[in-house]
Amino acid sequence: MTIAITGATGQLGRLAIAALKARSAQPIALARDPAKAAGLAVETRAFDYVSADPNALMGVDTLVLISSNDFNDRVGQHRKVIAAAKAAGVGRILYTSILKGDASPMILAQDHIATEAALREGGVPATILRNGWYTENYTGALGAAIQHGAIIGAAGEGRVSSAARKDYAEAIAVTALDASHAGKTYELAGDAAHTGVELAAAVAAASGKPIAYVNMPKSAYAKALQGFGLPEDFAMVLADSDACAAKGALYDDSHSLSRLIGRPTTPISETIAVALRGA
Repeated sequence: MTIAITGATGQLGRLAIAALKARSAQPIALARDPAKAAGLAVETRAFDYVSADPNALMGVDTLVLISSNDFNDRVGQHRKVIAAAKAAGVGRILYTSILKGDASPMILAQDHIATEAALREGGVPATILRNGWYTENYTGALGAAIQHGAIIGAAGEGRVSSAARKDYAEAIAVTALDASHAGKTYELAGDAAHTGVELAAAVAAASGKPIAYVNMPKSAYAKALQGFGLPEDFAMVLADSDACAAKGALYDDSHSLSRLIGRPTTPISETIAVALRGA
């Protein structure tokens, strides 16, 4: 079985390549700049979401479509990749969607909902991996949180079932290697959910510094994110995600992810510890 992964030089893509290699697979890395994939030690082909050349997908049995990080025309890019896969005779597409899919109220979900529809219409069998929140979405800002003694957000007492990015990467590997997952949709999330207060407590315990969770109205949180340098539109998307999390949009207790990968998902304390060691 020949497996190819789009966005192979991104954070999730690199981990998915590693997870497949750990299972004795030799995936193909698809990258806009193949030179950046040199360290992956696998076959690399030039491929991007905009041109989506079908020739780069020739001979591929299973294509892992990691969602684009270009929010300007995300769905349009995904449609091009789906069309290229069909033209190249790809047998199955795995797509990294969002938790709850078309039931999610998050602005961030809209592109994923449209992509899932495009996959249904595209005529290529698909496996939908509806990924929940990455714990790394929080650990990327640990330095500032520790410096200021606070983690800010708009999630209130909402519980977030986050998991480490490596957990989701392993789910990609497991489902890519087994054709029986064709036509299936999985809601994937961490085994243990946490509130903002619990997240702050975990960071405090790991760092030895006092950390509080400061809940803010959505609009104020968006303005704060802009103050940190985020573009206005993206800040609004993140603030909306937090506000939706307050209502359960990022909570899931199905344990589908741990069942797929055959082990418990990574505790937030472990991901926090890894991030602090790398800081």
